[in-house]
Amino acid sequence: MIGLGSDAKVLVYTRPIDFRAGIDTLIALVQNRLGMRPFSGIAYVFRSKRRDRLKILWWDQTGIWLMTKRAESREGFSWPQEHDGTYRLNASQFTALVSCMDWRRVHASRRVLAPNTEVEVNI
Repeated sequence: MIGLGSDAKVLVYTRPIDFRAGIDTLIALVQNRLGMRPFSGIAYVFRSKRRDRLKILWWDQTGIWLMTKRAESREGFSWPQEHDGTYRLNASQFTALVSCMDWRRVHASRRVLAPNTEVEVNI
């Protein structure tokens, strides 16, 4: 299957980009503006000015992907508030974002500990 795994690291660039930008332009943006490594396996998500499109730049260890999606819903995608830099999402939040759902309502799963089965019995 093509796609990010459940352990994916995702960074959302909060400022809109020129959607004519291709792979090389986005690699340069990640390196120069964000000071990050585009070939690190982190998925970088970019948004359009109209909030209805996104681009994902992702290195999968064999090549660089540039994925684009246009939301057909009237609301478009739910984006983090604009500021300089990035916003980190976990895999569940990323799935909600690209599904046009409100990713802010998705929280990381809690780790469930197994019950202690060693019970001391005094007879």
